[in-house]
Order: sequence, then C-alpha cells, then structure tokens
Amino acid sequence: MIGSTTKKLKVEVRGHTALVTIDNPPANTWDEESLGGLRTLVDACSADRSIYAIVVTGQGEKFFSAGADLKLFADGDKGVAATMSVAFGTAFEALANFRGVTIAAINGFAMGGGLECALACDIRIAERQAVMALPEATVGLLPCGGGTQNLAWVVGEGWAKRMILCGERVDAEAALRIGLVEEMVEKGAALGHALALAESAARQSPPAVAACKDLIQRAREGDISSAYASERESFVKLFDTQDQTEGVRSFLEKRKPVWKNA
Repeated sequence: MIGSTTKKLKVEVRGHTALVTIDNPPANTWDEESLGGLRTLVDACSADRSIYAIVVTGQGEKFFSAGADLKLFADGDKGVAATMSVAFGTAFEALANFRGVTIAAINGFAMGGGLECALACDIRIAERQAVMALPEATVGLLPCGGGTQNLAWVVGEGWAKRMILCGERVDAEAALRIGLVEEMVEKGAALGHALALAESAARQSPPAVAACKDLIQRAREGDISSAYASERESFVKLFDTQDQTEGVRSFLEKRKPVWKNA
C-alpha cells in the first residue's frame, strides 16, 4: 500500500501511476520533512512492482513549488545547510533514479528547489502561466538539488548559465522553446496531460522501460562506445523476463499484453 509519511505530500494511486501532490501552503515549499517524505515515497513506489509511473504536481493554482523556505538559512548555520543539501540531493536523486517514468505537471511557479524537482523527472509538462527559475545566486546560494547539473544537461550550457548566473526567469513558452519542458498546455490541463502520458507509459513493458531509461541516462557519462555495448547486453537480458515473452506473444496473437513487471 503506497502512502505518504507527511501531510505535506499527498499521494493517490491511479491504476499503475502514483500521483504525488506537493501540499505545503502557501507556496508548496520544501523542507527536511517533505524531502524525506518524497524519498520514502519514491522508495515505496520502487518496491511496489505494480507502480509503473510517478506524476508530481503542486496543490492549488499558483505554485508547483517555490523551492526551499529561505527562513531555514537566515541564521547562516552551516549545519543546517549541510543537512538541507543532503535532503534535497537524496530526495531528487531518488526521484531521478526511479525505475519507471516520472512526469512533472508544472501548474504554476517552479522556483529553485521546485524546478529542481521537475528537472529530476523524465518529462515536464507546463501550463501556460507557469514561470520557472533557479534564482539561488540572487540570495547568495546555489542550486544544491541537482540543478546545476540537470539544467545544463536539459537546456545546454548557455541557457543554464543565463538562468543560474544571471537569474533569468523563463515563462512556459520560452521553456518549451529551449527544451526545458516537453509540452505546454492551457491552465488547469497539465495534470490531465501528465496522467494520460503515464497511462501511455504503462502500456509499455515495465522491464523494457526500466532498461531503456537506464541506458538513456547513461548517455550523460559521455562514453558512447561502452554505451553501445551496454545497450546490446541489456537487450539480451530482457530475455530473462516474463514480459519479453508476453510482449512478443501478444503481438503475434493480436491481443493486448498483460504485463507482470517480472
């Protein structure tokens, strides 16, 4: 049974999808409790073989997430800084490493750690009114939840530097143009589109999706020669799964496959 360990995150299972809603008003900020809750929740989804996708969105109409509550850092306590950096890093790394598909339904402002959460997902869908930024340097900080790495990988070094070094905000149209999001939709429509995409992912073989995701993300390591070999090895390993047999047989028998994620 998938559940949340904190009231600041809501979770609802819809078919093979876990819908996670950041619910920490007024701006859906992250703190140690909610970040730990996210990590625990993703671990539970990973352990539950019936969960194929995770969709993350924000409660309300204004914020996906405004990131960290800056009051945490007002005293300049390095111990707090160390604790929070680990909390951000481990939570969003867990989300990035989930074996299935992760989709961010960006329904409003995604700032700082809010955008880092979205960047940890495989796919981002933004509503037209959404605004995205990594403004940490504006207050003497830096993105510590994977932002400097993931943003540069997604949009390229130039735009990553504009957004991080110059504090530039981007609206949904600009985000779509530079590749920060994969789709822009009208207000109120992001969640529906994200859930539909998750359902599409659920029609794929879960072991095949996990293997493909791992290979795609390995491309960040930059060693394409070894990646080609890993791709071939992963293809052969799929023949150890029940879903490989089911997938081919269902195609030949002209019926829908019944996946076991095994």
